[in-house]
Amino acid sequence: MLRRLILATAILVMLPAAASAGYTYYGPHLGFSSGPDQFVLGGHLQWNGIAPQVAFVPGADVAFGDNFTMVTLNGDFHYQIAGTTKWRPYVGAGVGFHFPQGDNVSNDVQTGGHFIVGAAVPLQTGGRFFTELKLGFDNAPDFKALAGWNFK
Repeated sequence: MLRRLILATAILVMLPAAASAGYTYYGPHLGFSSGPDQFVLGGHLQWNGIAPQVAFVPGADVAFGDNFTMVTLNGDFHYQIAGTTKWRPYVGAGVGFHFPQGDNVSNDVQTGGHFIVGAAVPLQTGGRFFTELKLGFDNAPDFKALAGWNFK
């Protein structure tokens, strides 16, 4: 459990350095999940331009609650929907590798997928604020509601 928490912390600390390696944005996010009911804290990178209006968004989450802790590594893809407002909606999908740790849960690595609906708004600093909903299937949480920041 301690090793996984240290790994997740190391990933979050290294996000700014990795952002200089060609990623468009990096930043933290937080929120909650249901099925299991947990508080979620994490970080992500966003690499725009892998295809027209498509971004690759890998990330890591640490979730606490429901009598166990879960570290998740995500690989998401976002499709930016063109619009005329400041808010930029997107849809996407991704896969997650879940590492649960606790007394009453299986400590085996689990995989699951999720569908994504979100929107981001530009900030005056050049970054963005976003909100996102992930609807999970297979061994992923039923849903995650997240909010976060993207820094350049």
